[in-house]
Amino acid sequence: MGQPKMLLPWGTTTIFGHLMSQWQQIGAAQVAAVCGASDEALEAELDRIHFPRRQRIMNPEPARGMFSSVQCAARWPYWNPSLTHWAIVLGDQPQLAESTVRSVAAFAADNPDAICQPGRAGRPRHPVFLSRRGFQALASANHQTLKEFLAEHASEMRVMEINDPALDFDIDTPADYDEARRRFPT
Repeated sequence: MGQPKMLLPWGTTTIFGHLMSQWQQIGAAQVAAVCGASDEALEAELDRIHFPRRQRIMNPEPARGMFSSVQCAARWPYWNPSLTHWAIVLGDQPQLAESTVRSVAAFAADNPDAICQPGRAGRPRHPVFLSRRGFQALASANHQTLKEFLAEHASEMRVMEINDPALDFDIDTPADYDEARRRFPT
């Protein structure tokens, strides 16, 4: 991307700022962020948007990839004990409509023991809502990727089909970012 993806402008803030605001607006009981232990630029952004330090989870090995961040979150001891689901939210999907996120959150609430995902055209998408059992299993999982973990837990999966074209789109390149801003204006 040429710069940290989470710090790219999105609407009146950054991608990260937008995602944090969106989850707070839909009423998530707790919002935390996994950060690389030495990511000073992201730390500065978190400070700028007044994201609480106590809700920051440090990943000492971010070079291991996304799954290492997911596992850091699963091992974090400060989760609210009343939570029933945890959402794994990708930083490359700020274009998801709030209505899509709300629908999947409601679907997860109706399926308390399931791992829930939105689906489009028969394919599961992100964000992934993990039940308490699923989230706890992540902490000690020996998988290399979240996809491998989810495949092993396929019997616990519930997919809610949603006709939102934004589900098909990830921001992985500068061209993707430009296209997302064009197709999904904020």
